[in-house]
Amino acid sequence: MYPCKHYGQKSLKEALEEIYRKLYSEFGPQGWWPAESSFEVIVGAILTQAVNWSNVEKSIQNLKDYNQGLTGKAEVTLELVDRLDQEKLAALIRPSGYYNMKARKLKAFTHFLLEEYGGSLGEMFKESLEDLRGKLLRVYGLGPETADSILLYAGGYPIFVIDAYTKRLFSRCTLTEEEVDYHYLQKLVMDNFPPEVERYNEYHALIVAAGKNFCKKSRPDCHNCPLSG
Repeated sequence: MYPCKHYGQKSLKEALEEIYRKLYSEFGPQGWWPAESSFEVIVGAILTQAVNWSNVEKSIQNLKDYNQGLTGKAEVTLELVDRLDQEKLAALIRPSGYYNMKARKLKAFTHFLLEEYGGSLGEMFKESLEDLRGKLLRVYGLGPETADSILLYAGGYPIFVIDAYTKRLFSRCTLTEEEVDYHYLQKLVMDNFPPEVERYNEYHALIVAAGKNFCKKSRPDCHNCPLSG
């Protein structure tokens, strides 16, 4: 058992609030998602699948550098991803790993955005949370975590993102099992933590910070973790 197991003795509402406060006190505001535009957030959400963020940053920079050579603007844009053939796109995002598959995923999303909303994220984000989530999940390569990251971080919808860090931390705090179903855990959190976009945003980022610094998969640093006391 882990030193943070005492959270399982509290009500879910109390435990989730206390974990949030302690993580915020330890790490401060995380400023997620780090991007210069909503479209860049979406590209990052797709590229970060199964890879460290530092690798994603290299791919993002490659795209910006390439676009600057074409247009004079160091931006990641829909127009850039749309005009690149899949092979060239894959080469630019190679640092992110699984680059051929991710290039296909980026192409699938841009096709969806162009076909459904004329390329306008503003139009896309006029959809209700439920309707848009359903549509995103039907796009090739967008699973629940990626779709929800797009909804929360790019669209500003009140939805809580679940990832491996979330499952690990909450299971060690004995709030749930680590192998719990994505939607079950998401509902558990959203039913017991206020549906505020800013706090959902911050909470997820804080959990990631805790997972990287203390609540590691192997050899966790429980002694120094702010949740151990």
